Amino acid sequence: MGLIIDAWLAGLFEAHVSNALAYEYLDVLSRKLSEKRWQQIQPVLGTLLSLAVFTPIHFSWRPSSPDPSDEHVIDCAMNAGAVVVTSNSRDFQMAKHALGLQLMTPIEFVHKLTE
Repeated sequence: MGLIIDAWLAGLFEAHVSNALAYEYLDVLSRKLSEKRWQQIQPVLGTLLSLAVFTPIHFSWRPSSPDPSDEHVIDCAMNAGAVVVTSNSRDFQMAKHALGLQLMTPIEFVHKLTE
């Protein structure tokens, strides 16, 4: 994941995020991390979110995943015309086949960046 963030910060691609997805990141991290770790990560997350391209959600394709928390990712990617980079491709297969969602593993994405 570090290579992908480094490539993003170097301007090799744009990361897209919707308001709902940003709030989901904040919610999950604030609940899953210890208070001390959350305090350390919060400014970093804020910086990364400020560098992302905010994508308005004009249309939603729900349900498109067996995991309801992945719906924000699908909505953002479809509205942005962006690729979803994930090591959990299983939950995105329905959206890939039904909607044409572009999907890559982190390794595939890093290889594409080096082409």
